[in-house]
Amino acid sequence: MEEFYRGFAQRARDLAEKADPFTKRRLLDLAKRYDLRSNGSTQGRAPAPRATPPTTLFSGPGEA
Repeated sequence: MEEFYRGFAQRARDLAEKADPFTKRRLLDLAKRYDLRSNGSTQGRAPAPRATPPTTLFSGPGEA
């Protein structure tokens, strides 16, 4: 699994070389996260998904 993440990090860096400044920054940040994962760190993990709001927020008057 470590090799998988290292490969993705390198791919992101390769793409960043040819990208515009905004995309380059995002790709380098992504590569950094992949590097953290390849080293077994949990700091690079994506945040937990948000909880789904209650369905009462979506239903209008008269709807169940």
